[in-house]
Amino acid sequence: MKDNLTQVGAKFLRALSRHSELIMQTYLTGTVDESQYSPQVLENLQNLGIIWRPDAESDMRLRRVVRALLEEGLSDERNRQIDANIGGSLSKVMTLVAHYKEACDKHKFAEASAHLAELTELIYSMVDALRQSVRALWARIHKEFGYVASIGAKIRENQLAQSQVSQMLAQLELFEFDKLAQEAGSNRDLRRLLVVTLQSNFSLISQELSLAQGRLTELLGRFREFQGKTRLLKGFVLHLEQNPSYQPAQYAKHSQVPNLFNQADSIIKPAAIDINNPEHEADLTHIVARLKSIYHLKSQPVASAAQAIQVEAMAQVELDENKVKQAVEDYFCQIIDSGERQSALEYHQQLGLEFDPEVWLYQVIGEYEALSDSEKSFFEVEKNLKDHPLYSGNKIIEDVELWFS
Repeated sequence: MKDNLTQVGAKFLRALSRHSELIMQTYLTGTVDESQYSPQVLENLQNLGIIWRPDAESDMRLRRVVRALLEEGLSDERNRQIDANIGGSLSKVMTLVAHYKEACDKHKFAEASAHLAELTELIYSMVDALRQSVRALWARIHKEFGYVASIGAKIRENQLAQSQVSQMLAQLELFEFDKLAQEAGSNRDLRRLLVVTLQSNFSLISQELSLAQGRLTELLGRFREFQGKTRLLKGFVLHLEQNPSYQPAQYAKHSQVPNLFNQADSIIKPAAIDINNPEHEADLTHIVARLKSIYHLKSQPVASAAQAIQVEAMAQVELDENKVKQAVEDYFCQIIDSGERQSALEYHQQLGLEFDPEVWLYQVIGEYEALSDSEKSFFEVEKNLKDHPLYSGNKIIEDVELWFS
């Protein structure tokens, strides 16, 4: 089967190389000039799926996959297609995951390897399609839709791009990482594909789309401002064409001057520091020196008894840290003994530990990160995150779950 695919693929690539001039001419003009090529060549390219004829009365054209390949390789600005169909890909992902798990349960390792390879290719293709859509969107934004001439056309392209961004954001909401994590279970390959790869790219793409949406809104405001000024100017030019004898009124001679023309510069300008005036240098230096001055309150010398109290407080802090560390070690040992997935906060609540929950979570994370690579391989950790309400891109750790792999 692989040898057959290799031969067909090599034949397809040789045809692309041999008839590159025909393919590029068709890409630029849109149709094949059948008078310049023999019917045998055209029939061969048609059988290979490189060109096709939509109907009997139409000219031959390039297949969509070949045109998409050229658009991507040439970075053609006419490539403005954005693929937001994620729902179908996710359904196929779940189907392949079920095939892979079933093959592993039945110890059909060759079949499981084939399903895993197909799943990997599908996920990476889906991620690459999302990134390509974002790149195409930013290319259109950076050029300010320069492939169209009129302001009205730019506004329509901007509205189209905004609708495509909204569709992509709606499609990204289909990612249910809790469900994907449950499907992956303890399988490392599935967790790497379904959780790590998808979640990292999901965060980056969501952030890029949010920035693009803001930039599109800003551009739309500029385009509408240009459109309003253009309409005002065209209306005034049309008025002058219809009334050649029109002369603007001299508002200075009127008893009531409109507020638009009744403006004058203030007699006394607002006070401002002239940093280029050498006469002010001494005063400015004095002001800056006072701003940088630090005044410390005079305090009485600390007695030796107070120093002894401070040493005792430090010892108490060290003792508390040892207690936290010992509690975390007990938590790790319980996970190893039970072999079950355990939440750090649930463990904290069950034992009624006196430590602050936030200190407890950071201590658990710190102890896990301090383990060696060989010891880390015995555990799996998952952090429950939520978005920060004020600062986008920042995450808040709500809980940590640890289990023995």
